[in-house]
Amino acid sequence: MKKTVILILLVLSTKGYSQFAKSMFSKDPIINLENWQKQRLYFGYYLGFNSFDFKFDYKNVVNQDIQVKKTTGFNVGVVADLRLQEYINLRFEPGLYYTKRDLYYPNFTAQNDYLREVNSTYIHFPLLLKFSSLRTGNIRPYLVGGMSTTLNLSSNSKSQDDNSQQKFRVKPWTAAYEIGVGIDFFTEYFIFSPSIRGMFGITDELVRDNDPNSPWTGNIDSMKSRAILINFTFH
Repeated sequence: MKKTVILILLVLSTKGYSQFAKSMFSKDPIINLENWQKQRLYFGYYLGFNSFDFKFDYKNVVNQDIQVKKTTGFNVGVVADLRLQEYINLRFEPGLYYTKRDLYYPNFTAQNDYLREVNSTYIHFPLLLKFSSLRTGNIRPYLVGGMSTTLNLSSNSKSQDDNSQQKFRVKPWTAAYEIGVGIDFFTEYFIFSPSIRGMFGITDELVRDNDPNSPWTGNIDSMKSRAILINFTFH
């Protein structure tokens, strides 16, 4: 009985994949959702992953940089898409982003001194322009770029403690620019749109320690976030 169920599932999944491939990549595909993107305004949601980093600039030359250990975080949010022109759309993609970075400071021996864990929960507000190519069958590649601002709910910016009490602080609001690519796949019932973007911070987000000569923040001229964002959007 178990073998029969597995066989049926394999047949159904193979058939579903075959139909998907035929509708997407065949020579004369059936055109799905032909008039969908002619709408003035439509909505969607996305799920995805992120990898955040920090870029440090120093006041004085250093022998060893602060090392950043990156982890994979997750994204979830909604999309509002406004059609400006046949190939240009304005997109607003507010979302919740969670990420974690570990900072390793050189020239320290004790773990309480050389390691700072930076957990971040972001509310992300990107305003982007989407430049779509000519649609080919059920596929339409695009470029996307724009500006974003982010609220860090885990900034610790109001804390009186600093790194001397093992408290790493950053500013709550930051700004960045973003650029990326993606593809719209038009299925029978919805648009599936995977994309990858780079996010590059343009504002310094470090809150300095109370001591201006702090070994953790005294020599840092600026600290800006960078990230790779991978989203899977459904309209």
